[in-house]
Amino acid sequence: MTGPAPAIGIAAASAVSAFGIGWRGLAAALRNGQSYLRPSTELAVFDSSLLAAEAFAIPPAIDSAERRARMLMSRSALLASVAVGNLLAEAGPGWSAPRDEIGFYLGVGASGGAMDQLESMLAASIEGEKFSLPLFGQNGLRACNPLYAFQLMNNFTLCHSAIRYGTGGPTAALFSRGTGTVLALSEAVAAMEEGDCLRALVGGADSSTHPVTWAELRREGFVAAGLIPGEAAAVVALTTCADESLAQIERCTIHAARHCSLATALAEALQRMAIPDGVVIAPWGTPPRQELRNGLRTRFGALPIVDVSAALGDSLAATAALAWLVALDLLLVETEWRRVLVLSAGVDGDLGVTVLSRGEKR
Repeated sequence: MTGPAPAIGIAAASAVSAFGIGWRGLAAALRNGQSYLRPSTELAVFDSSLLAAEAFAIPPAIDSAERRARMLMSRSALLASVAVGNLLAEAGPGWSAPRDEIGFYLGVGASGGAMDQLESMLAASIEGEKFSLPLFGQNGLRACNPLYAFQLMNNFTLCHSAIRYGTGGPTAALFSRGTGTVLALSEAVAAMEEGDCLRALVGGADSSTHPVTWAELRREGFVAAGLIPGEAAAVVALTTCADESLAQIERCTIHAARHCSLATALAEALQRMAIPDGVVIAPWGTPPRQELRNGLRTRFGALPIVDVSAALGDSLAATAALAWLVALDLLLVETEWRRVLVLSAGVDGDLGVTVLSRGEKR
């Protein structure tokens, strides 16, 4: 496209998390020290006292079609579907059908299918106490419902919602352990700046309370270093119309930290940044939390900092998007705040940097 790129704003937002359905009031709750950690139901098999931030306020299906669709959804896909439905309702008439040109970019996690189906497949694929690939092909795949594939394919975390709500614009499901969700936002912004679509949905949906995911996080040492399990879906509706904008996307970048350190990546990211009015951080555990706080203090001195993960755990692909909604809430309730910095540090090891500034619609 020619001419200056349009400003990209957030017209509406939606979330499903341990906070409940919605996001307004979340910033105030976190600043007041509210925690949403409770003994986990999903992970009680590991430890009955294990704390997690699980989303319990899932509304029932509204009709038989939705009930059938939910049978094909993983937990993450269900959270995403509820969040997207609420988002489109909040966004208003301009976002109703037809939605053929609305883009959809979502950070998604690993496969998260029902454990009973997975256990049936594995039981039929064991030979001499070892997993047998030939037996898996011969017996394992027959041991589960063929429709189970729709739970296992992680791109269907996005696809179920896209099909149900009829979005037909450019679409991408990006695997995320943190910064992949920031990349989803960057891709959506780029698509809108290039004129591929004028409106887009973007966010993340994931759960670290799935037993297989949790076992992986334990094995890789993240749990021992303070990772708290969580689950959530958070999405925003992006617009090029300034009159619709609650906040604008001022910056969205990713900074590699796996081959240096998070502290080094943070120092480089903040080097020429103007002082924000507040910061939202979303670290996966204790080490990145301390590095983010130390780096912010060194660069900016004393600033209000809201920690999403301390109260809502780490929901992997959803965490960064949930942090955006906390920042949006702050811009709407803190009358003197104009800019909020969001720093996400997921288990992938990289740093996501997003800056939201106040939009025209209040």
